[in-house]
Amino acid sequence: MSILTVTNLSHGFGDRAIFNDVSFRLLKGEHIGLIGANGEGKSTFMNIVTGKLEPDAGKVEWARNVRVGYLDQHAALNKGATIRDVLKTAFKYLFDMEAEINRLYEAMAEATPEEMERMLEDVGTFQDTLTTNDFYVIDAKIEEIARGLGLDDIGLDRDVHDLSGGQRTKVLLAKLLLEKPDILLLDEPTNYLDEKHIEWLKRYLQEYENAFVLISHDIPFLNSVVNLIYHMANQELTRYVGDYDHFVSVYEAKQQQLESAYKRQQQEIEDLKDFVARNKARVSTRNMAMSRQKKLDKMDVIELAKEKPKPQFNFKEARTSGKLIFETRGLVIGYEEPLSRPLDLRMERGQKVALVGANGIGKTTLLRSILGEIRPLSGDVEKGDYLHIGYFEQEVKSSNGNTCIDEVWGEFPTMSQFEVRAALAKCGLTTKHIESKIDVLSGGEKAKVRLCKLINRETNVLVLDEPTNHLDVDAKEELKRALIAYKGSILLISHEPEFYRDVATDVWNCESWTTKVF
Repeated sequence: MSILTVTNLSHGFGDRAIFNDVSFRLLKGEHIGLIGANGEGKSTFMNIVTGKLEPDAGKVEWARNVRVGYLDQHAALNKGATIRDVLKTAFKYLFDMEAEINRLYEAMAEATPEEMERMLEDVGTFQDTLTTNDFYVIDAKIEEIARGLGLDDIGLDRDVHDLSGGQRTKVLLAKLLLEKPDILLLDEPTNYLDEKHIEWLKRYLQEYENAFVLISHDIPFLNSVVNLIYHMANQELTRYVGDYDHFVSVYEAKQQQLESAYKRQQQEIEDLKDFVARNKARVSTRNMAMSRQKKLDKMDVIELAKEKPKPQFNFKEARTSGKLIFETRGLVIGYEEPLSRPLDLRMERGQKVALVGANGIGKTTLLRSILGEIRPLSGDVEKGDYLHIGYFEQEVKSSNGNTCIDEVWGEFPTMSQFEVRAALAKCGLTTKHIESKIDVLSGGEKAKVRLCKLINRETNVLVLDEPTNHLDVDAKEELKRALIAYKGSILLISHEPEFYRDVATDVWNCESWTTKVF
């Protein structure tokens, strides 16, 4: 039975087409990976099927009484609400049902026998729903999911307004899993999650009985949880049975076949045109020439899709720094409460350090304390000489109405417009993206604009806070190559061993100095 049917869907932004006549079906129990390069429309597709966005054309039909759960990382979490409060909202429909049962019991006092019978029947149905959906063990369910995602380490009575990006994602994901919807729609759920909790989510999805659609650029994660791939490219959506690795082998084989057929057809077209040109004027061969021309006119010409620009990240390097990058003495980081014991850390020129560990233990706080953006609770930081630091923040929350060109030009006013366009194109952005406002770009495209600004600034130290979040597979691979080639020093936060393992000369496990209990 089809849970979701999408028929002849078309959509675009301005003159930039995203989908053209796309169709899609989701069946019960299917575990789908929705993949494609940054900007191909994966999140837009999710917004259309959940009704947040109206398509230009086409139909979206859900089966009756289907409960849909959507992980939206931009959902508002209001100040004053605790993590427990937010998680309890997952059961709002059940609390409403309980209120309705209580209302029916009160109304029974004045009901006729016929009304009483109908009310008792309704109460029985509601009670069955409450029992089936674990209403009477809500607190235990909250504790179980919170423990799986590490929210109990943060404290369920913590105000959600004070959470980091990773902690916020965990709260939204926990709420979604507690809702037990008939279908999960997950848009990059592993962004901001640490390795331990990515592993927990992997096991959860492997055992998940209902259907889900998952957007992810984390290939090992995708391979372990999906049984179908839908590939979004060139305004089309194509279905492949199997995991991501199987998709790659089938897709590459199809591309080779298409290219071979294209070359054969182009040769045939050339031969036919040549024959027509040489023979159309001669009476004896005119009929044959006309026959060849008709064949040409009727031919269904194969077209190869334009290759998407592959990103090229080549960092501009400043003069060599001094031997010392930074040294901390008795450094205690935190805000009102300390997040670390006193730290004596030292980083020297040429080191490439990966900071790893669970969310919320102070990795970003450490970076910002070293950079001098926030004051430590105690101790001090000594920075070396001749440092030219490039900083990539984990998330930029503010709205941005600039076009990509204006954004980069604003930082590099001496560049010509041609040079700005060329710099953005090298980061894998098309002309349509380059001329668009940053606010309408996907998360991956926004990250590429920020990387464009970073690679065009002369640096000898890179401070990178989860730079791979939102980046597609090609961009991740190219960023890894560029960081390996970089001759300066790197301080990197990452939860992806496949990414940082080849880059880092040293791995610092921040869980060894945190004040948090694990």
